[in-house]
Amino acid sequence: MKNLLKFSGLLAIFTGVILVIGGIWAICFTYTNVTRENIKTPDDASIPGKLVSGPLTLKAQGDIIREHTLKITGGKTYAEMPRQVEKLDENKNVILGEDGKPVMVDNTSRNLWITATALTTALNLGIITYAFSGFIILFGFVSILTGIIFYRFSKKPDVIVQI
Repeated sequence: MKNLLKFSGLLAIFTGVILVIGGIWAICFTYTNVTRENIKTPDDASIPGKLVSGPLTLKAQGDIIREHTLKITGGKTYAEMPRQVEKLDENKNVILGEDGKPVMVDNTSRNLWITATALTTALNLGIITYAFSGFIILFGFVSILTGIIFYRFSKKPDVIVQI
């Protein structure tokens, strides 16, 4: 029992140290990759004029991208718009083809949603990475503490018997 506790304690401490190092590395990796893009939140964002680097500025940037995209599309999302729309001339009149039917072109507002979705997804993954890394670090510290307790119990066999 004593050797099992000692081994378990050392293994838990080792695992905890690896988790803490991995979590810190993931935070640094995410921070480095986000900040090298030099994204600044626009003045109408919930956190205006800041370099996007952490979870709060990532969220502010993602939210404002969605808000701007909704303004451009008249409040419609990707799924609410047709794939193609009628082509208009400079006077906003429908252009007809040789067959008398309207000429259809790709809906640029709908295509804008593809870009907006890609950007907000990347920003949201950054937020998730920060959160997940924080949990990994927390579990690392819990594992270290558990390992210390197991290791100390292995040094005092009389305490184990009383439990």
